[in-house]
Amino acid sequence: MAEESRQVARQPRGDATRQSILDAAEQVFADLGYAAARLEDVAQAVGIRRPSIVYYFPGKQQLYDEVESDIFASMHDFVLKRVASVDDPMARLLALLDAWLDFLVSRPTAARIIQRLIADFRPRGDNPVRFSETALRDIETVIAAGVSSGAFRPVSAMHILNSVAGGALFYVCNGGQIGEERAYDPADTAELESYRALIHKLARAAVT
Repeated sequence: MAEESRQVARQPRGDATRQSILDAAEQVFADLGYAAARLEDVAQAVGIRRPSIVYYFPGKQQLYDEVESDIFASMHDFVLKRVASVDDPMARLLALLDAWLDFLVSRPTAARIIQRLIADFRPRGDNPVRFSETALRDIETVIAAGVSSGAFRPVSAMHILNSVAGGALFYVCNGGQIGEERAYDPADTAELESYRALIHKLARAAVT
């Protein structure tokens, strides 16, 4: 009984350590990219030793997979909550775009990891959409429904993704990458709402 009590007491600490590793890993992968990141970098950020990471994740690939999986799963859940009660095709598309934008603004490390993944698919090996499939399906479903209802002209969901939705990545990631005189805070309310209005205008023009 005493041993069982000790195991129960250790479990929350273990869960907290695992989450701390994932949080630190997301920051490290966002900053350095998959190739340059090391487990030692993550361990240092958490304040533990490298063997402690291996206890939870066998290697860098497994840790990266868990980080990417969580990003896209969390983004998908965020989208579902935003579009759940929206039936109008255009409103549903705008709700999807808003959800992606707001998610990335609130989690800029995720935006940088996705941007790195687009530029270099090697971390995903022979299945580059292993975790991002949900995001692709989300926009394909919304566009297909709009086209089927006649609210949208026949248009490729991937064209909308690349020309309109993908801009959210640049908006979030470029705030400090375009020179001091052009820098902006993506989370600034006025800046964000101005960009959101532009995205809505582009989306309406793209599908109608």
